[in-house]
Amino acid sequence: MTKTIILIPSRLNASRLPNKPLLKINNKSLINHVYEKGKSTNLGQVYVATGDKEIFEEVVNNNGKSILTRKNHLTGTDRIYEAYEQLNLNDISYIINLQGDEPLIDTKDIINLNNLAIKNDSEIATMACKLDKKDIKNENVVKVTCDNDIETKNISSAKKFLRLNNNQTYRYIYHHIGIYIYKVSVLKKFVSLKQTSSEINLKLEQLRAIDNNIKIDVVFAKSVPIGVDTYEDYLEIKKLMEYKI
Repeated sequence: MTKTIILIPSRLNASRLPNKPLLKINNKSLINHVYEKGKSTNLGQVYVATGDKEIFEEVVNNNGKSILTRKNHLTGTDRIYEAYEQLNLNDISYIINLQGDEPLIDTKDIINLNNLAIKNDSEIATMACKLDKKDIKNENVVKVTCDNDIETKNISSAKKFLRLNNNQTYRYIYHHIGIYIYKVSVLKKFVSLKQTSSEINLKLEQLRAIDNNIKIDVVFAKSVPIGVDTYEDYLEIKKLMEYKI
């Protein structure tokens, strides 16, 4: 049986919104909201991977599981691999990297990503949704182009990840959602590779895989999760979530 675990990388020193994981919504921290989303998928064990004791204690003190990693990881993916090694699990086939700043992500989309990745024997798979026309020239919205229409095919290979399209026209272009599922063996290979120039320049860690000929599959997500990158994002998502109660 194919087994999956969910690891959530988290850190305090985000450049645009420091202490983001500890911000409260409905008297619960952002990181604990995401942890509970991971748990609700019932796909396997869930851990927060962090180099900050404050985050570690926040999760553990609220009956969650967390792994304390070293602080100086280049990316969240590098951090979750250290957490996986610390766990010393030998029966895991896939690892989901769940972003710690998307508390409204749809659990059905996470489950679908897991199931399609396993069914297609994906090395790495990620998610994307429809791209709003207003976001085409927004460099804060990462785009992914695919070989086929993922709305009808459900899954396709990624061709390119980009922030700006430089006035080029792509037949199949989508709004990328930064959740990934990795085969354990591929994640091990990924973290052993040096950062590439395109990864560094565009600040997109998935380009390390593309530049080293590691295939990334893309699964269609029906919903568009709202990430928390700025204080304005936090206020918007706080309003949405508090209204739901």
